[in-house]
Amino acid sequence: MLKVYNTMTRKKEEFVPQEPGKVGMYVCGVTPYNHPHIGNARPFVTWDVIKRYFRKRGFEVKHIQNFTDMDDKIIKAANTEGVSWQVITDRYIKGYFEAMDKLNVQHADLYPKVTEHMQDIIDMVQQLIDRGYAYELEGDVYFSVEKFPEYGKLSGRKLEDMQAGARVEVDTRKHNPMDFALWKSAKPGEPSWESPWGQGRPGWHIECSTMSLKYLGETFDFHGGGSDLIFPHHENEIAQSQCCCGNYHSFAQYWLHNGFITIDNEKMSKSLNNFITVPDILKLYPGEVVRFFILRTHYRSPLDFSEERIKEAQAGLVRLRTAYDNGMALLEKDGADGADTLLAETADKALADFYEAMDDDFNTALAIGYMFTLAKEINTYANSVVNKGAAFDKVNFGRLMDVYSEMAEVIGIFEGSLEMPEAEDADGISAEEIEALIAERAEAKKAKNWARADEIRDSLKARGIILEDSAAGTKWKKA
Repeated sequence: MLKVYNTMTRKKEEFVPQEPGKVGMYVCGVTPYNHPHIGNARPFVTWDVIKRYFRKRGFEVKHIQNFTDMDDKIIKAANTEGVSWQVITDRYIKGYFEAMDKLNVQHADLYPKVTEHMQDIIDMVQQLIDRGYAYELEGDVYFSVEKFPEYGKLSGRKLEDMQAGARVEVDTRKHNPMDFALWKSAKPGEPSWESPWGQGRPGWHIECSTMSLKYLGETFDFHGGGSDLIFPHHENEIAQSQCCCGNYHSFAQYWLHNGFITIDNEKMSKSLNNFITVPDILKLYPGEVVRFFILRTHYRSPLDFSEERIKEAQAGLVRLRTAYDNGMALLEKDGADGADTLLAETADKALADFYEAMDDDFNTALAIGYMFTLAKEINTYANSVVNKGAAFDKVNFGRLMDVYSEMAEVIGIFEGSLEMPEAEDADGISAEEIEALIAERAEAKKAKNWARADEIRDSLKARGIILEDSAAGTKWKKA
């Protein structure tokens, strides 16, 4: 039984889908005015695992993730560069996909953009006005928070204690200081669209309500994003969506929010200029390592970024990948059928433990722990067969490897190379040269020319390259 921590109720709840066998999820996407930083990447990696998990469990998943392709920051970036806003958004949307592809993040089913849904947004704003929840002031339209008695239920804040949310300037014309913009009148030199209230563009919050309701319906399963979106963004989404639908129980049923990634225990933020972009990290570490670093910690827990921690993640992933390679190499050999039932029992227990962890609010940290347990079993068994002459039960070991592969598929690893992303150049030696020397060493060992094999190993070590021999072959890494 899957239980998820619902931010709305502040407790773990049993997941009951709105429609049996189907899952609808909306995840707040990026504002493409810069490359995503690793803090931005965390929710997308998290929701990728959640989607993989549901699909592995047999659910049909509909995953929607927006692009906020019209925003003050986009306009500022465009003006700074002297280009159109489309140049900025096209560049960084392309950069987003390039970065996420390297993190093994599968694409959402749909990526709606604000600028492609202007009429939908205008229609929703008009509905809120018609229902008495919004009002127009000189071309601006505001949502009246006092008209929604449940305002603050997601964040747990009281209306009288709140401050105006991010991106919303204090306006003394408003009925209440907390009223937020649904539509903003045009300013000179800014992009704008025609509306019943004159030229303008949407406020920040209305876009996600419009697009989630359009593509997932009035009531759907999951809405997710970073913890920084709980207030004001998600709080405002709930208010305007439920008022528009006329049902305070509509909209998303489960609200999931991931914790922050910090640097030196300070929240990573573009505004603080202490962020590390995903492209910059990928110059130093393979994408799977970055992904694994994120998933080794439960999604709701804070995660502090440091070189030491990401190197620990890299070492752990190499251990898991080595076990996989050793196991797959062993399956190339001939073996007996079905004698070692203990292997099958080990496989079944490992898989049950893995899914029990995932059923507990998608606990990837614990689930990965069970992968390490199974990796040890694989290495021990492979060593007993390859180096100690033990009998090989290919059928049951194959079952063990199927389970290990299934775990990896859910976590989203073993799908790319673990080689350093840059052209390897340790002390003037390229990756191609290293591989050529490894091949020469393998031939020397076949010919029992141990002196030459040792010479190659020692010369590479002197240049900062360590060779690791296993049943799957020889791999190398920097010292």
